Amino acid sequence: MNKKLLTKIATSIRSLSMDGVQAANSGHPGLPLGMADVAAVLWAEFLKHNPKNPTWFDRDRFILSAGHGSMLHYSLLHLFGYDLPLQELKDFRQWKSKTPGHPEYHLTAGIETTTGPLGQGISNGVGMALAEKSLAARYNRGTSKVVNHYTYIIASDGDLEEGISHESCSFAGHNQLEKLIVLYDDNSISIDGDTALSFSEDIPKRFAAYGWHCQQIDGHDIDAIRSAIKEAKKSDKPSLIACRTLIGYGSPNKQGKASAHGAPLGPDEVRLTKENLGIPPDEFFYIHPEVEELKSKWHADGLAQESKWKQRMAKFREKYSKEALAFRKCLNLQLSKSALKTPSFKAGKLATRSASGAVLDHLAPRIPALIGGSADLTPSNNTFPKSESAFGVENPEGRYIHYGVREHGMGAIMNGMALHGGVIPYAGTFFVFSDYMRPSVRLAALMGLRVIYVWTHDSIGLGEDGPTHQPIEQLASLRCMPNLSLIRPMDANEASLAWQMALEREGGPTGLLLTRQKLPIYDRKKEGLNGAEGARKGGYILSDAKNYQAVIISSGSEVEIALDAKKILEDQSVAVRVVSMPSTDVFDQQTKAYREKVLPSASKRLVVEAGATLTWHKYLGEDGEIMGLDHFGASGPYEKVYKGFGLTAGKVANRVKRMLKS
Repeated sequence: MNKKLLTKIATSIRSLSMDGVQAANSGHPGLPLGMADVAAVLWAEFLKHNPKNPTWFDRDRFILSAGHGSMLHYSLLHLFGYDLPLQELKDFRQWKSKTPGHPEYHLTAGIETTTGPLGQGISNGVGMALAEKSLAARYNRGTSKVVNHYTYIIASDGDLEEGISHESCSFAGHNQLEKLIVLYDDNSISIDGDTALSFSEDIPKRFAAYGWHCQQIDGHDIDAIRSAIKEAKKSDKPSLIACRTLIGYGSPNKQGKASAHGAPLGPDEVRLTKENLGIPPDEFFYIHPEVEELKSKWHADGLAQESKWKQRMAKFREKYSKEALAFRKCLNLQLSKSALKTPSFKAGKLATRSASGAVLDHLAPRIPALIGGSADLTPSNNTFPKSESAFGVENPEGRYIHYGVREHGMGAIMNGMALHGGVIPYAGTFFVFSDYMRPSVRLAALMGLRVIYVWTHDSIGLGEDGPTHQPIEQLASLRCMPNLSLIRPMDANEASLAWQMALEREGGPTGLLLTRQKLPIYDRKKEGLNGAEGARKGGYILSDAKNYQAVIISSGSEVEIALDAKKILEDQSVAVRVVSMPSTDVFDQQTKAYREKVLPSASKRLVVEAGATLTWHKYLGEDGEIMGLDHFGASGPYEKVYKGFGLTAGKVANRVKRMLKS
């Protein structure tokens, strides 16, 4: 495309962006004005996409990691003919518009991920590139390249300052994710002022040390932008293109200044900027006529590119029918009943983390979409299925990922993999380190992504590592997060069902909370206990009694304590019901009648859980009580830690008797 037309595309982006921010009287005009030239070249000459079908599988992915500059993305979507009418740009940042302050996945056609907190988008992009490389290695055959696309990212100084970018970009370089290209808006300006106030590292050298291919260009030179992207696509490494730009480009009084970053230019400055850029100053949301006429071309090009992929897919199905069937199952994420069938466990003792590992050994060969890993805790998390091999430069077919000690990056990479499609990611770490993952977990919940967290060492039951590693408040705090499902199984059989529940859940992430210490696997029939299948309802009557006087509610490893307390009380002629509550969020979704059946309103209730008590009060009724831990743990053998904090069967039995007397 000739330079004049590309310049007109860039000018149209600038026009729409500054007017959208000004109309909202809120937003960030600086980045769209500064990166318009880069975006115009990328979208017009390189990005493989179809505005009429934004979700076709082999499209290139584009992420605006600097999501505060969202008007850049919305302008591109409108100009290139996506389903985003001009009125939506005029309604920027307004209630129920498709143009919120930061791009939101599922809300706007063409938005690949929700980029809010800086660093998340670039890290999601690493996950997309990882998923692309994995699926390409497993399913491409000869010239039948059914998986062959790039992930392009526009990132800011803020993205690269955030610690998460260090984690994810180090991972990308180590694994040579060569289909990843980052266009870095190197404008040296942050909200506080010049980035030199707090930031002085040499970004290209940093990325070169990660193992990236790096270039530095003038971000307003169209020829240089084009050449750099071409060069990046030749590399066998991920690529960083540092684009030296002027924030607020074209604004006579704000160009290159922090004042262009996060506030409207103002009516007078908008007018001056339009005059400076050759935009009619009295026209709002102006688009060059030649650019408007290009929509039919973008539509035709997009349809042609998707059509070529469909032809490749047809040939692939003819020549490699077995591989094509497996690939199709990945694309559709079809999980048959037989694939989801998990093992049951005989009576004995087994840590739920060990049970989870055995379940994964069973699931992995049956679900090719399942791809997992650990943040350098593989032997502890039991996340490496026996049938699988490790992903790496020499073995991109491997379905096990060594993330290294990078919990935050791991969470965001998993999100990117889920967003990419074709895979169901899972990964493990100690539950206490969910704190390091929390921003990524929150975004997974916000976007409704199908990812699974294997969080082991879930309580003071991990023992000797002490309070720094013993999660106390994490479970309660994560229960407060919307759309995150948490399952804390009481034994191996509940853990087996927990995996089924996690894999079946399509609308959000699931956390499995698993023990380090061994727990009893009960012969339920022999001991008069109800089956583990009740775990599917989140909470169920595990052990009942006629004319019971109280209900003990518990989760995970403390259910054993509750059952032992029941035996003590029975010997003293006190009848109690024990409810296993592995998932409060799933229980809350049950009918009122079911919840009343399990926890009758008139019953006296005692909750027993080795963690913060905050989220249990709604289950107590009028005069229920909680035995938990609203303080940090301690180092020592786990049995002594439980005893030291009063979480024993005898103490529970005494508490029940005291409740009944009150």
